[in-house]
Amino acid sequence: MQAIAGPFLLYLGDKTNPLDIKTSRGLALFRPGECVGELSLGGGLSLGLPQMDPTQAVAAGARTLVLGIATSGGRLEETMIAPILAALDAGLDVASGLHQHLADDPRIRERAAATGGRLIDIRIAAKGLAVGNGTPRAGNRLLTVGTDCAVGKMFTSLHLTQALNAKGMSARFRATGQTGVMIAGEGVVIDSVIADFISGAAEALSPAREDEVWDVIEGQGSLFNPSFAGVSLGLLHGAQPRALVLCHDPSRPHMRGLPHFPVPDLKACLEENLRCARLTSPDVAAVGVSINGSQMAPDDVANLCARIEDELGLPCVDPVITGMEPIVERIAQLP
Repeated sequence: MQAIAGPFLLYLGDKTNPLDIKTSRGLALFRPGECVGELSLGGGLSLGLPQMDPTQAVAAGARTLVLGIATSGGRLEETMIAPILAALDAGLDVASGLHQHLADDPRIRERAAATGGRLIDIRIAAKGLAVGNGTPRAGNRLLTVGTDCAVGKMFTSLHLTQALNAKGMSARFRATGQTGVMIAGEGVVIDSVIADFISGAAEALSPAREDEVWDVIEGQGSLFNPSFAGVSLGLLHGAQPRALVLCHDPSRPHMRGLPHFPVPDLKACLEENLRCARLTSPDVAAVGVSINGSQMAPDDVANLCARIEDELGLPCVDPVITGMEPIVERIAQLP
């Protein structure tokens, strides 16, 4: 992957679903000093950054327009073309996490060639990957898993990495999604990897190490989501985790985009993730549950966490409301 030059102008388009702008939101939260403004088309969400066009963003120091949104099928939308061309004309590079590559559109490709602007696609399959082999390897690895997709696995992984480092337990975030890769500046976008190589990609992302550093690996999908269970299983086998954290959005009435599939029971979900992980990591342990309580009142979050702790015998946190300390303490107690 080419390096993405900051500062950034974050493209929000006209999106109204918060999950559709999670890449832009992730950059604004975890790399705030490099986000100079946002570009929206009106009528959509805002991150509270100054609204700028590409020329204004360049004057403010921006170097890259980041297309930080999700679209149907991961494709470029027609409404995106004019802002992208304007960004290239203003002297910005353009970075995208969409499945469709920027240069697939001839208008973008030709304008980039004329202006010298770089087109940076995050979803590029890593080269030289091997299939996973499950050979036991040394090291401390933690994988976040979920009851569904988009429930906070990246968010939890980043906050947990920060909390471990603050506690003096060295940790590094290992990104597996386009947003995580943009935040970290490195990683492997797992959904761009051929299925046979997913576990091998996870092995390459978190190789054996003899020190005490924790590799906190960002999970993807869910074993209980029929659309994305394959990538979840590949990560479980390849990560060879010593510990798992289960992530959950309690406000979700059903699996995202699948109203005919209910959200799984937390205990059943955790037990299935542990069972699958034991293929390559027989001693794997669950160390906590992380919920996304953004749609709940703080008192309701506290009550839910208490109920989950009673049911599962594990610490339950909301990274924003309670912090990650109880899970860090459980990790420190691992044999």
